Amino acid sequence: MGFGMIGPGTPTLDQLKVFLTVVDVGSFVGAARTLGRATSVISYTISNLEAQLGFPLFDRDSTRKPMLTEAGRTVLAEARAVTNGVNRLRAKAQGLLQGIEAGVTMALDMMLPASRVLDALKSFRDAYPTVPLHIRFEGLGAVTQLVLDGTVAIGVRGPPDIEIDGLERLGIGSVPLVPVAAPDHPLALASRNHVGASREHVQIVLTDRSERTQGQELGVMATHTWRVTDLSAKYMLLLEGIGWGAMPVPMVRDDLKAGRLVKLDLPDFKGGAYRFFAIHRSNTPPGPAGSFLIQRFASQVPDWKPGDADVEAL
Repeated sequence: MGFGMIGPGTPTLDQLKVFLTVVDVGSFVGAARTLGRATSVISYTISNLEAQLGFPLFDRDSTRKPMLTEAGRTVLAEARAVTNGVNRLRAKAQGLLQGIEAGVTMALDMMLPASRVLDALKSFRDAYPTVPLHIRFEGLGAVTQLVLDGTVAIGVRGPPDIEIDGLERLGIGSVPLVPVAAPDHPLALASRNHVGASREHVQIVLTDRSERTQGQELGVMATHTWRVTDLSAKYMLLLEGIGWGAMPVPMVRDDLKAGRLVKLDLPDFKGGAYRFFAIHRSNTPPGPAGSFLIQRFASQVPDWKPGDADVEAL
């Protein structure tokens, strides 16, 4: 194949779509199956795109799945930006043509403070009183998975703070986590806990209903753990003194002040900020109602930083 053009041509949206599908699926055959086309058509489209750009996108010497050249990796980022922009334009145009969504589906991280959820939902009710809303509360990677597989349109997820292919994200603040236990728990009774003391007692851990964090021990210190899939169940076990664990401050603030729970002094586990991100799929941006919810969460931004007086005073 020759690449002797004076300057690059203008790729079509279809060529970019085929290119992205090959990359995402991992093969020309898989892309053909996904797009409902012949493999020869996929190969021909990629060849034409390379000819227009003036350089190869895939390493033709590789016998494994198609491997991007260095130039191909650069084009990949730009191709995603172009198609995402077109998708956003189409979504906005559809909103103008058809009006607001028939309904909004949403998944929220369990750690999101109730005050923020209620603020967003009350504002949504006032702005879109006729739009049905379906909400799921999940933990860890489950929110991301529900958005990725199309079960819900938008989500608010927690860590990790990384880009996820196929998703758009917007930082919307954080909540402080602190290690707590019942007042009669050994870690609460100790005047000063030694390094490693947390490993000697049962830790109540929130586990992932999805498989996105499989094999990862996020914030797990103890050798003996009890795993729960619901934050309220974790809260109940902590109140009963069955173990210790990290909890969002807004959820346990009153318990800490009343002495029903105690903030633990653990040299090797101080807690920290649990960051939130509003997310949606890149190829299906939300309509007016869904966008309103995301912007409402973004406008709250009650970000917590280490040293904030109300947390340190607990």
